Amino acid sequence: MSTKGRRTFAMLAGTVAMSSPAASADSPMSVQIDAGIHSGQLRDVHVVIVEHGGRVLLERYDAGSDEAWGRPLGVVTFAPETLHDLRSVTKSIVGLLYGIALDRGLVPPVDTPLLAQFPQYADLATDPQRARLTVLNALNMTLGMEWDEQRPYTDPANSEIAMERAPDRYRFVLDRPFVTEPGTRWIYSGGAVALIGAIIAKGTRLTLPEFARQALFAPLEITTFEWATGQDGVASAASGLRLRPPDLLRVGELVLAGGIWKGQRVVSRAWLDASFEPVVTTDRGLQYGRLWYIGEDATPVLPGKHRWLAAIGNGGQRLYLMPDAELATVVLCGAYNRADQSQAPSRIWREIVLPNLPA
Repeated sequence: MSTKGRRTFAMLAGTVAMSSPAASADSPMSVQIDAGIHSGQLRDVHVVIVEHGGRVLLERYDAGSDEAWGRPLGVVTFAPETLHDLRSVTKSIVGLLYGIALDRGLVPPVDTPLLAQFPQYADLATDPQRARLTVLNALNMTLGMEWDEQRPYTDPANSEIAMERAPDRYRFVLDRPFVTEPGTRWIYSGGAVALIGAIIAKGTRLTLPEFARQALFAPLEITTFEWATGQDGVASAASGLRLRPPDLLRVGELVLAGGIWKGQRVVSRAWLDASFEPVVTTDRGLQYGRLWYIGEDATPVLPGKHRWLAAIGNGGQRLYLMPDAELATVVLCGAYNRADQSQAPSRIWREIVLPNLPA
């Protein structure tokens, strides 16, 4: 945040009323968020939850316009039980599901040829470059194939929207022309995650939501969720999940606990470690692992800079985790498809949460 921005937050902090009864009136984080909302620097903030060392420091719910996978919901007053779109945060959860399925021997190792999982497209496998693709290329978005999600998701030329409308979503993805050698460059692709979802469904003999319910949500005691489907009835692995905010926090708590929940192993530590190993640089300046973003920042409670992990979704949806600080933060917003959609969650994380952690 600029010096001017910090000064604005500080000037307003003493005069803005708290917008959520769950937020302590003397919480520096909530006071600064209120100041940012009042000044217009933090727009369309719906939910912020901050947990540090197993203690919830902040849990606030506001009101604002919302959508369910593009369907307008009007103004929603958010609460702990309110489902919220996760958009592409869904991708990171699908990454966890692949790891769970792999731990159970239900899906192939990540170095397995990708086209071997889709034998119905034998004609595509005759292309030597396409035949070299692996499951890992899909997990870390290095397929090297053309994919454009820079366009608004209201634009039918957006690749994810085109995939959802295609007669065969998997052929649509696998038949894209190459723009670079596989494994060499990160290209954001909801299509890559659609392939991962299909492999999970095939290996588990369950739909993606059914496997998620059994393998991840039930152990975490998550009982309510929705998962949007395309016109073909297939759940969107890239963006379709809706969870209650505290339940998204539980996913973060599971990761911080190394894959164990209440003494039960849910996902292996080996999968988590591999998922959070940086393998490619994104066009957002962050590193990327297996469907998770990886960054580094400082916080006053720890010396030096420390790694953080993030699941990131359209409109300002975020799950931030800093394992060294035992820190999990959920930020949910309504800035769908806006050019400034990253501003509020990024500022809340870097300029409000990290600097205000208690020693």
